[in-house]
Amino acid sequence: MDYRAICLSACDLAREAGAYIAEQRKSFTFADVEFKGAQNLVSYVDKQTEKMIVERLRELTPDAGFITEEGTVTAAVEGQPLKWIVDPLDGTTNFVHDFSPYCVSIALMDEDELTAGVIYEVTRDELFYAWRGSYAYLNGQRIRVSATDKLENALIAIGFSYAALNKTDGFVDSLVHFQNTTNGIRRVGSAAADLAYVACGRCDAFYHTGLSPWDVAAGVLIARQAGARITDYAGGDDYLFGRQIIACTPNIYEDFKQKVR
Repeated sequence: MDYRAICLSACDLAREAGAYIAEQRKSFTFADVEFKGAQNLVSYVDKQTEKMIVERLRELTPDAGFITEEGTVTAAVEGQPLKWIVDPLDGTTNFVHDFSPYCVSIALMDEDELTAGVIYEVTRDELFYAWRGSYAYLNGQRIRVSATDKLENALIAIGFSYAALNKTDGFVDSLVHFQNTTNGIRRVGSAAADLAYVACGRCDAFYHTGLSPWDVAAGVLIARQAGARITDYAGGDDYLFGRQIIACTPNIYEDFKQKVR
């Protein structure tokens, strides 16, 4: 299978979806918002973008299944080697408030391997992408993780589920620790953007709990092809469906993982 060609087709689709999102943002109001939960927002923009992406991906790979955030398509994935993992609008709350960043995220799995990943950050017109065996790219230029070699010099991207702040598992303590012992922490509100920013060296490490596969699939491949270490909190491989992820430049990975744990 030509993963490069598939990835580049997905890039075109992500830009098209991003153009639709940007156009809708011009007239979007809070009256268009629906609530999946108290702090879990969705709108017609998420749903229509997902339908658009799924329809086009079906033309590209008719036999593929889908794992999508908004559930606008019912497509069995059991027994299907090809699976698209789609988040049509990662960072919906940012979008609602006209606050950057927010992204289109599209990934392809073949069996259990991620083979193509595309993230389009709408507000900066930035297209991140990679496929199996490739480098990672931003708008056609190769990107790499940072060369930072000391955790104290790192900028840390963080993310958390809203429920995490009500737990006593040490997560809030970790925020205080990293704020006091590194260059600082940032929460941008889009896991796809976080992973893309690790990939291009804007931040040095990222950790998050409570994620779903559509939040991270594309970013995992892009960051990995840019040189990042990707694991769960225990250092294992259960980061796509296990709801815990660390992405880090290799030079500080071991130190960072121990601190997260």
